[in-house]
Amino acid sequence: MRIINLPEGWESSTLSNAISTSGLISDGDWVESKDQDPNGSVRLIQLADIGDGDFKDKSERFMTPESASALKCTFLKSGDVLIARMPDPLGRACLFPEIGQDAVTVVDVCLIRTGTMSAISNKILAYWINSPSIRDLISANASGTTRQRITRKKLELFDIPIPPQTEQNIIADKLDSLLVQVETTKARLDRIPQILKTFRQSVLSAAISGKLTDKWRANKQYAITAKSVGELAKFVDYRGRTPKKTTSGIPLITAKNIKKGYISREPREFIADGDYDSWMTRGIPNYGDVLITTEAPMGNVANINIEEKFALAQRAICLQFNDVVNPYFASIYMQASEFQKALNENATGSTVKGIKAGLLKKIKIEFPPLGEQSEIVNCVEELFAFSDRIELQTNAALKHVNNLTESILAEAFCGELTADWRAANPELISGKNRAEALLARIKSEREEIGKQSEFKRFTVKKKTGKSMSKQIIKVVEALKEAGKPLSGQQLLSAAGYPSDSNTDQLEKFFLDIRDALKVKKPIIKVKRGDDGQDWFTLIRSGSDE
Repeated sequence: MRIINLPEGWESSTLSNAISTSGLISDGDWVESKDQDPNGSVRLIQLADIGDGDFKDKSERFMTPESASALKCTFLKSGDVLIARMPDPLGRACLFPEIGQDAVTVVDVCLIRTGTMSAISNKILAYWINSPSIRDLISANASGTTRQRITRKKLELFDIPIPPQTEQNIIADKLDSLLVQVETTKARLDRIPQILKTFRQSVLSAAISGKLTDKWRANKQYAITAKSVGELAKFVDYRGRTPKKTTSGIPLITAKNIKKGYISREPREFIADGDYDSWMTRGIPNYGDVLITTEAPMGNVANINIEEKFALAQRAICLQFNDVVNPYFASIYMQASEFQKALNENATGSTVKGIKAGLLKKIKIEFPPLGEQSEIVNCVEELFAFSDRIELQTNAALKHVNNLTESILAEAFCGELTADWRAANPELISGKNRAEALLARIKSEREEIGKQSEFKRFTVKKKTGKSMSKQIIKVVEALKEAGKPLSGQQLLSAAGYPSDSNTDQLEKFFLDIRDALKVKKPIIKVKRGDDGQDWFTLIRSGSDE
């Protein structure tokens, strides 16, 4: 579909009409496992290597030059545009970089080489393919049920905007600069969650070591008592049994819901109201009690913040601490790296590590007086709330930054990014500089090549075609030029008849032979060898014949 409302000097064109006559649009090569060789020197580029705007360089598949040659593979060149014809995302594109070795690509990657003097540069083409407009077009034209794909033929027919050549360079420079800034910002934001994770763990370590409350204690010694978990808490353990689950009823909390420091209500599972009393016979968890996961995953700790009635099951234990330990302090202590290290040291299992209740009961918890425990809880909650706010702001910023690339590409695609440049440089988007002129030149070149190809085909037909060959001469003249006897097939060719002569031509040839043999008699028919073919030769002067 032709793009309308384009900026001054721009034009709409199909991809196949925009690349130069020296360009190329092709599917990758059909390379099977049997064609590959880990010791080969030709790199086989896979879908995994094609990033959304960048070359990922992930795969490690190879083949030999001999196999690539036998399969008539198309070797990649630096700057080729590679388009993934399968997800994810479908239609992502990147430029192929210089990788220091020969390379070909698989059939699910479309290769576009814009060629010299193309109407669209490879950079702009890659940016356009990754723009929201073309991505939507690709999605709308995709086919397949299990895994959607886009065909090369459909890609070739897509209309794309073609800016004037100089403007393309300006757009590419602007996009390079802007998108690098976006990626730099994104990389910085991506590091913040790990920074916050480290910060929270530092807070926990400072809390249980007494450093967090140094000022509160007026720098007095941090007085602690050490007791085992089994001495400090009652275990409410529903492991080893699985309740019958329903689609509604009493919420069921399992290890899947217990995260690091909080309880998630996803996934939502339930048991029937009528089963609650018969199930919850080992003890009822209370608000504020500590839940810990014992395996898959091991060591997630959170305080119960659920006010409604709920059931407990599967790989989780509820710890109900006695009066000497604040359960919120206990949760802080158990999340700290020191306690987690003790968990790992006492864990069993090779594939999936878990902690047995008997061993969990023996692990020590060090705790100060209740007053300081409460102060520690307050300090940790305040610092964690601060880090939570930063995390929320970071996630919002990341969402905005992730949308920036699409927004910038959309602005470039419709010409908004270079509107001021066009206003300041009207001479560079008019006349022979218009995209229309670029496309007209390529069309003219393509037509000229077509004429030359047609002329070549015509010339070949003149030489080997059915109706015409080199000038047809009499068989007598052909034998004179040959200067030696000729078989019937050789004489046919020497007299100028094509190898695929039609009935009329063959009749003319045989009439000429008959006339030469019986009427004028300048030639005679002889036998040669054991093949039984008729051979012909000239009658020499003084012959006995």
